[in-house]
Amino acid sequence: MSKLVSIEEAVAHVKDGMTLMIGGFLGAGTGVKMVEAIANKGVKDLTLICNDTAYPNKAIGMLISNKQVKKLYASHIGTNADTIQQLNDKTLEIEFCPQGTLAERIRCGGAGLGGVLTQTGLGTVVENGKRKIEVDGKEYLLELPLHADVAIIGASICDEMGNAIYKGTTQNFNPMMAAAADTVILETKELVPTGSIPMEQIHTPGIYVDYIVK
Repeated sequence: MSKLVSIEEAVAHVKDGMTLMIGGFLGAGTGVKMVEAIANKGVKDLTLICNDTAYPNKAIGMLISNKQVKKLYASHIGTNADTIQQLNDKTLEIEFCPQGTLAERIRCGGAGLGGVLTQTGLGTVVENGKRKIEVDGKEYLLELPLHADVAIIGASICDEMGNAIYKGTTQNFNPMMAAAADTVILETKELVPTGSIPMEQIHTPGIYVDYIVK
């Protein structure tokens, strides 16, 4: 069965109230066409897990500007004035995660782990409401895993089975998010025949990918 679908078919899997993971960093490595389709569909009350919210009305920022997101997990929002305004207006709930911690929480979600212990955030607002665990006389925060209903992944190249390569910094968050969602939609810039990508160059194995949008 072919994994290749139209954007319209792919976006049908995104519904109100879902938790979405969207890969990339300031739009680099983000499946922008899929994000546009989600914005145009008008789904609402989304929980969004991503590194950042890019810029107003650009990439992930489109979902913020449209007020389609009710809760956000991110490492920073400083490039998007709309996100900051919604935070100040208390119309958007945000859980800030140090960038490495965010990556680890997503990795835990994909690997079936119960969480990660870290000292990052101790003594700051990051520790609010979180359990502390002592190991060998040192105190750690227990950071819980993150999982999503749908992950939107942006690849540079993939084959017809979904085996994917991310060029340069577009690898940000995409490989770990592909393992941490029930449904994975991969948007690729280039689609090649199965078997044409050397196995050792594959970043995300196609077994994680449900649908491909070119």
